[in-house]
Amino acid sequence: METLANLESFVRSAEGGSFSAAARRLALTPAAVSRNVAMLERNLGVRLFQRSTRRLTLTEAGEGFLSAIGGTLESLQSAIAAVSAEDGQPAGVLKVSLPPTFGLGHVLPLLPDFLQRYPRVQPEWHFENRAVDLIAEGYDAAIGGGFDLAPGVVARTLAPAHIVPVASPSFLQRHPAPCAPADLMTLDGVVTRSLATGRVRTWTLRNAAGDEAAAVLRPAVVVNDPAAAREAARLGLGIAMLAVPDALPALESGELVRLLPAWWADAGAISLYYASRDLLPGKTRAFIDHVVEAFRQQDLARRFAGSLG
Repeated sequence: METLANLESFVRSAEGGSFSAAARRLALTPAAVSRNVAMLERNLGVRLFQRSTRRLTLTEAGEGFLSAIGGTLESLQSAIAAVSAEDGQPAGVLKVSLPPTFGLGHVLPLLPDFLQRYPRVQPEWHFENRAVDLIAEGYDAAIGGGFDLAPGVVARTLAPAHIVPVASPSFLQRHPAPCAPADLMTLDGVVTRSLATGRVRTWTLRNAAGDEAAAVLRPAVVVNDPAAAREAARLGLGIAMLAVPDALPALESGELVRLLPAWWADAGAISLYYASRDLLPGKTRAFIDHVVEAFRQQDLARRFAGSLG
């Protein structure tokens, strides 16, 4: 009977095209992955890969073997992870991708209570402004918006992603507050340049009646990070279009003021993404349940809704 380590090393090497790629996903050394695959080949009596200095290529036998065991391997991994501790407690490395501002402000504070409940889970949290490939990059879960739902990935909506115009009290002491969306273009703005497109982000505002209007700011400061836009607005440098979750602490403290409270832009939803499996690893299920319950207790879906004014 083959060990899971040998089978897992083979499957991840085939997916990544190299022992190095597999090693990064499995938290092993490339040499260890290579040894596992070599042992599997020796036990099976067939060559599974054609090896070169640049890439691994599956042999015909390797392609057939990968097709035969692929789904079974995922089931085995889930079953093992779900019972990874003798007493059934969730355990293992929990790899999660989070947008920096939202993750630091609203998800990281959940960690102390989570670890108190599940001390055998080791968080490995990546704070990054990108939509990761959960399965290919070995993430257990991700929180954010705009992810492509690749096969095997599901999204659970946590809250709306609404964008609203904000400014500091000091800015409003020097400039008249806008009364309509068209007034925004007459005022200094802190605008954000998209990392993906290189263009300044623009938004279309809407109201409860279904009216729409472009939110055009006069660029006074250009940044490429939402947290920087928030801080620039807080310093009185101009009006910024911010996601409600990113602006909420400053809005509640009075450091920022929401403008045009009847208007907002809809950027979709903030969702929790994870692999669709019949049996999720215990650590992943515990994380999902913990986040969903925290959002419910803190009433974050309602507090993040810019449509409520």
